[in-house]
Amino acid sequence: MTSITHLLCLFLLYVVGTGALVTGDPQAAASKQIKDWQNQYNQYIFKTLANRTSGCTTDKLQFRREWQVMVEERDIPDRILTRHTLQGFATPTATHRLHQGSPMPPEETKSDLQAQSPGRAHSGIFLHWHRYYTYIYDRLLRTECGYTGPQPYWDWTLSYKDPRKSKIFDGSVDSMGSNGAYIPGRNGTFTTAFGRNRTIPAATGGGCVTSGPFLNYTVNLGPANYEPRVGSGNGLDYNPRCLSRDVSLVFANNTKPTDVVALIGSNPTLEAFSGFFETRDGLHASGHFTIGGDPGNDGYVSAGDPIFYLHHGQVDRMWTIWQALDPKTRFGNVFGTSTAFNRPPSPNVTLDYNLQYEVLAPPQSMSSVDSTIDGPFCYIYV
Repeated sequence: MTSITHLLCLFLLYVVGTGALVTGDPQAAASKQIKDWQNQYNQYIFKTLANRTSGCTTDKLQFRREWQVMVEERDIPDRILTRHTLQGFATPTATHRLHQGSPMPPEETKSDLQAQSPGRAHSGIFLHWHRYYTYIYDRLLRTECGYTGPQPYWDWTLSYKDPRKSKIFDGSVDSMGSNGAYIPGRNGTFTTAFGRNRTIPAATGGGCVTSGPFLNYTVNLGPANYEPRVGSGNGLDYNPRCLSRDVSLVFANNTKPTDVVALIGSNPTLEAFSGFFETRDGLHASGHFTIGGDPGNDGYVSAGDPIFYLHHGQVDRMWTIWQALDPKTRFGNVFGTSTAFNRPPSPNVTLDYNLQYEVLAPPQSMSSVDSTIDGPFCYIYV
């Protein structure tokens, strides 16, 4: 029996055993399971904080919320103000303060961060590094933009059928911008990143974002791992162009509720969980390639599209829910090395290993970013 078949069988046993198969819809059953896990995670967080009097306590807890739910509940004025503030940063001079005109790495540090890129994916530091990176984004939203609302994330399972019709990508004023204009007759995008080559098939867009808050938004760095490269070819030269997107229904179909259930429910160790997350067409890659475009398809400068941070917020949410389902064994773990696919070979990481963020922030130990309610953090996903 193949591993995929085994996973499907386990899931069917679950839905039959719980009666969830009554609907005849495995995605509905999987969504129910995710909701149950979310509730279990929330209970763990509040129970853990119940008797705390210092550090992260219930009165300090910040709530991270799903973008589409925020829109439906009209929790948007502060967020709209922030987006307009971000647009004001989108000038050549301002990008020396915040990369791409939004809360992303400053241009002058991008070379340092890009040099580390091969270690931030397909390695033992993938989840830890990005947890603190999204926290830096959250802090910049608050200090640079005066934002006081919840840090948003993008739940892929709410939009997997067709992201273009979802509230996050429908191009409305409350969205994160639209798909790119459709350009027919295109070839796929050949990419080279993290020691891997692949061609991302052309999808439903390919051109500049056509509507929404990021219409006329300027991307300044890249491409770094596909053509047409400019200048030195390393992706660091100033290269202003529009933000383009190419929404892929093929990759979106890899982010279904059943895919999330397979990730969280079938990987008992951190190494297995992280490895499953980062398979070639797994949830991490498929989230990126669902939106695609430029710089979304670029493994080194994909953070130039603001959706990067909402996508990685969801990645972090998956990890923290997974941790809370078995807290006695799933906190305080590390595995592997700090280089992608261990190329070049590097020592195994430990809890004392320092994650590097250059001038964005001081180094952070793996142990300090292991929990969202310890170390520098005090947040929960709801």
